Amino acid sequence: MAKAKTAYVCNECGADYNKWQGQCTACQAWNTLSEVRLGAVQSAAARPRYDGYAGQASQRVMSLADVDLADMPRFGTGTEELDRVLGGGLVPGSSILIGGHPGAGKSTLLLQIMCYLAENMPALYVTGEESLQQVAMRAHRLGLKAEHLKMLSETSVEAVCQVASELRPRVIVIDSIQVMHMADIQSAPGSVSQVRESAADLTRFAKQTGCVLFLVGHVTKDGSLAGPKVLEHMIDCSLQLEGSSDSRFRTLRSHKNRFGAVNELGVFAMLETGLREVKNPSSIFLSRGETASPGSVVMVVWEGTRPLLVEIQALVDQSHMNNPRRVAVGLDGNRLAMLLAVLHRHGGLQTGDQDVFVNVVGGVKVLETSADLALLLAVVSSYRDRALPQDLMVFGEVGLSGEIRPVPNGQERIREAAKHGFKRAIVPKGNVPKEVVKGMEVVGVSRLADALDAL
Repeated sequence: MAKAKTAYVCNECGADYNKWQGQCTACQAWNTLSEVRLGAVQSAAARPRYDGYAGQASQRVMSLADVDLADMPRFGTGTEELDRVLGGGLVPGSSILIGGHPGAGKSTLLLQIMCYLAENMPALYVTGEESLQQVAMRAHRLGLKAEHLKMLSETSVEAVCQVASELRPRVIVIDSIQVMHMADIQSAPGSVSQVRESAADLTRFAKQTGCVLFLVGHVTKDGSLAGPKVLEHMIDCSLQLEGSSDSRFRTLRSHKNRFGAVNELGVFAMLETGLREVKNPSSIFLSRGETASPGSVVMVVWEGTRPLLVEIQALVDQSHMNNPRRVAVGLDGNRLAMLLAVLHRHGGLQTGDQDVFVNVVGGVKVLETSADLALLLAVVSSYRDRALPQDLMVFGEVGLSGEIRPVPNGQERIREAAKHGFKRAIVPKGNVPKEVVKGMEVVGVSRLADALDAL
């Protein structure tokens, strides 16, 4: 008789151990090991489902240059924003994990995509959290063409693979991976072992049959994907759909992509008819008032393969506390403190007794250093209570010695600002274009003091 095996798996990184211990030696996290009951131990010959995990059962060695790429052509999803984030479309045999907070629009986005793809190819939508009537009501409310989309309400991985083997769909959606389970795993659905084995079996099926697999994943309170970390290592693409409840805009970011860049950003708007792509994201982040106000300036950040114009606001106020507050929303708080020290040392502006609040309008998270100069000029504008011109655009990296360093894709940023009607730009001297940009006055600066004098 086969003997059941018990393991202790880390909830943070997915490492497993034979016995319990207080600290995970793989990720150094404490008290993260949980007991899971695995399936019965079988011999290697009795486990055929582990053969050909990557989709190729043969072990023939071949040269990398001889691999034929024509067998895996990409095809579009009908949504340009999603295709851009994925790197150009869907790759046959790939597995894509989409996570996000409840109500972000994961199921809505996938239902729209599947109804579009079902018009030209066989597609299967597997729902484990909702009934078929609920999904049909959503499709009717969104006005989608649902005549050709095949639906299945099932939580068993074995049953899903059997149905998919008969229908042979080119795209499969699993909503969600946390409710799927396998018969030979005795733990409850949603546990570490069930999520790991279910995702591995579905991914293996997708690679062996050449279909595209979409997995919907839940997130924890801090926004990270629930389940073992090894889940993100199994799949090919990890996407995160973000958006606050008080805003109708959603952003789709790629945290892992084996077929494209990981810094692409897709912007959608949640409407009554579902998620609609925003082809010009700069227009939604530049909803400024008619009159200029102190502490506000527009900067250009680079998201993936395109520039994005966003507004940054700063508020400097007299502090009544022993330790003045430094609050940054959409920016790195540590970098804000560092830039304020540079402003004091090389700009002659003392903010040690002031509260400084910085916000990126629209809920955009800026991770690159090109926002340094715009942040400091917004702080100076609020401190002096003097508004900057509304047709001014700023970008540039600020060093600790007060120098203004150039940033990548500087000329493309300037051209994007000129398209939106900006007449003046303060940029690093290394990013000044050689040719004159029509309708744009570009001022190149090399020191922070030069930028302050150019205001």
